[in-house]
This record gives sequence, structure tokens and C-alpha cells, in this order.
Amino acid sequence: MKVTVHQPLCVASGNCGHVAPRVFRNRDANGGFVELLAADPPEGDQDAVREAEYLCPSGTIQVDDHPMPPRPSTP
Repeated sequence: MKVTVHQPLCVASGNCGHVAPRVFRNRDANGGFVELLAADPPEGDQDAVREAEYLCPSGTIQVDDHPMPPRPSTP
């Protein structure tokens, strides 16, 4: 599994750090925006990473073996 974080999309919801704290961190020092701790997480964290991808309201997290469909653009 390969995890990518698209920083410019992050809205600092904190969902990712709550469900997969060994892979993502949301520090107050950087406004709560996501920090990727493990781009290739161990198998035991992979379900949590997929949940974090699903829960991310802005599409910031992308998992290579579970690509999210493109989000519609707003006019």
C-alpha cells in the first residue's frame, strides 16, 4: 500500500489522525493540517488508512490500491 497526501486540499478536519494515528498526525503547531508519518504503512494499519481516506472530507488522502473517484469540480 502506498499513501499519498495532497497537502493543498487538507481542511484540517483531523479525522485521519484519529483513525490512523500511526500513519497520520494533525498537530496544533501546523494548524491541524495532516502530516504523513508512513507512506507505506504496515499491514496492521491498512484498514485504518482506508477508513481515513474514506472519512477525509476534502480528498486529501489517496491510497494507490484503492483510488478515490475524481471529485466533481464546482463552477
